[in-house]
Amino acid sequence: MSIATSAQDRFAPARRSRRWLDPSDRQLAALLLAPTGMLLALIVVYPIGKLIYNSLFEIRLSGGALEAFVGLRNYADALEDPEVWNATKNTLLIALITVPGAFLIGLPLAMLANLPFRMRWPIRLALLLPWALPLAFSGLIFAWFFNTDYGIVNDLLRRLGFQPVAFLLSPGWAFAAVCVTTIWKTSSFVALILLAGLQTIPRSLYEAAEVDGASKLQQFFHITLPMLVPSIVVAMIFRTITALQTFDIPFTMVRGGPGNSTTTLAMLINTTTIDYLDVGYGSAQAVIMFLISLVVSIVYLKFVRGEAK
Repeated sequence: MSIATSAQDRFAPARRSRRWLDPSDRQLAALLLAPTGMLLALIVVYPIGKLIYNSLFEIRLSGGALEAFVGLRNYADALEDPEVWNATKNTLLIALITVPGAFLIGLPLAMLANLPFRMRWPIRLALLLPWALPLAFSGLIFAWFFNTDYGIVNDLLRRLGFQPVAFLLSPGWAFAAVCVTTIWKTSSFVALILLAGLQTIPRSLYEAAEVDGASKLQQFFHITLPMLVPSIVVAMIFRTITALQTFDIPFTMVRGGPGNSTTTLAMLINTTTIDYLDVGYGSAQAVIMFLISLVVSIVYLKFVRGEAK
């Protein structure tokens, strides 16, 4: 018995080395996914965990005081802060206006770029240009467009016999200008995703519909839109999350003004942490924005799962 046991002990390392050289499917999957898991933990899990941790402390870089654990007090202060509610309202309004707006503009652009004619590349190139421009640069361009004194929009209004409008000095007009700029900037992104979805629809479906006597409008509602649902959902998820994180365009156009009429949650977080150096309270505001984005993503994913069934 002792001889057999010693022989097994002697060959055990060889068996373990062969197991690693010839792993099972599950072991191979774990080995291949391990680098990705570590990378996600480094760039996603740790920052979110650190953000939640900071939100439970009072961290003021300007006063020189030590960190003090305050629990949920920062969240309670945020729920009673009118600036947080105003920024949340502006953020949600921008998302509710610009996400459907980008879809309504992006879908016709995608269908135009998908038409079967030879010179399609200028249209597809035109779709790339707004998407490729930096957000801050787009905000500066449209701030010039809507300028009261020398903007193109007011110049056209004067030529047509109308009085110029102080777009960037009125709360309502400034908010509308921010939404128009955001829709222009993001509709090309939506169009590119929808264009990829359009190219996956088999041409045979349209040919069969034409044989059955279906009109172009019927083909659109009964073939194009149903087949585009996965692409539409993907585009809406990305567009909604970025809309909830809107910062660059309202910041570069009107600095969140006039007053705080265009201040978003991302801008308020920047002001709290960078200008006021209140890291704890700013982290709590950032967690609130993260939770809003998470809830919206869950709603979209439930819709996708329901469509898949």
